Amino acid sequence: MMMQRRTFLSMAAAAGTSLAAPARVFGQATPMTETIPETGYAPVNGLQMYYEIHGSGEPLVLLHGAFGAIDLWGPILTTLAENHQVIAVELQGHGHTADIDRPFSYEQMADDVAALMDHLAIAQADVVGYSMGADTALQVAIRHPELVRKLVPISGKYRYDGEYPELLAGIQQMTPAIFVGTPYEGAYLRHAPNPEAFPVLVEKLKAFFGKEYAWPAADIRSIAAPALLIIGDSDTVRPEHAVELFRLLGGGVPGDLTGLPKSRLAILPGITHGTIVFERTDHLLAMIEAFLAAPMPEAE
Repeated sequence: MMMQRRTFLSMAAAAGTSLAAPARVFGQATPMTETIPETGYAPVNGLQMYYEIHGSGEPLVLLHGAFGAIDLWGPILTTLAENHQVIAVELQGHGHTADIDRPFSYEQMADDVAALMDHLAIAQADVVGYSMGADTALQVAIRHPELVRKLVPISGKYRYDGEYPELLAGIQQMTPAIFVGTPYEGAYLRHAPNPEAFPVLVEKLKAFFGKEYAWPAADIRSIAAPALLIIGDSDTVRPEHAVELFRLLGGGVPGDLTGLPKSRLAILPGITHGTIVFERTDHLLAMIEAFLAAPMPEAE
């Protein structure tokens, strides 16, 4: 039973669950205590969308993955807030943000994020997203390019087949029972306006992750913001797919001859989808901070 539960949680990670990690690191997903944020709800697109603002500096929008909540970010958020004004978001049906009668889609979530930024009078921000949040961040950059200064998709993809097919198939076997006692269930029970609706969230996400899609290559090429793509070398995002995405964003060139492209690709060794934001967090944050602090490339 324990092996089956770990397998399903890994499959949940494959479909973009937020901060999904093996049992050995569950205890590390502790709520944040270092900062006292400004909090609020924004009326956007039929949602009452919950957000928190931590720290000060240039704005940075932080997008969780599926089953996630702001307080599961832990040191990722608190460290970023040392140098940035972090606007942490809880997407439709997650955390404090109540679900509505609307299916999940990356495009809609991107529009929700854009509407939140407008509500907060944020003209432009860096956008950092993990998994489902990474795919949403890509759509923000496609649909609302003027809002995005720099883009950091962690374990992101632009096609359904960007992840391993056997893992995507396994997602359809998820049940609420496999989340009992995990930080994801705990966060939902702590924050959700309707905590008894967790099984509904599971079913809606299964339907969402079961839909095949492929965003046009032209849409990816249209992204103007410099991007730092990050995956683990044992991620559920296939490395071939990450390289394809990198090339569409202008990477994969002989930099000694052409100069460095505006985008970057980092493949972290010995890291899975579930551990990418838990293990070697200092290294992950150092890469993100260096990328965000670097001068903007000259316009082509």
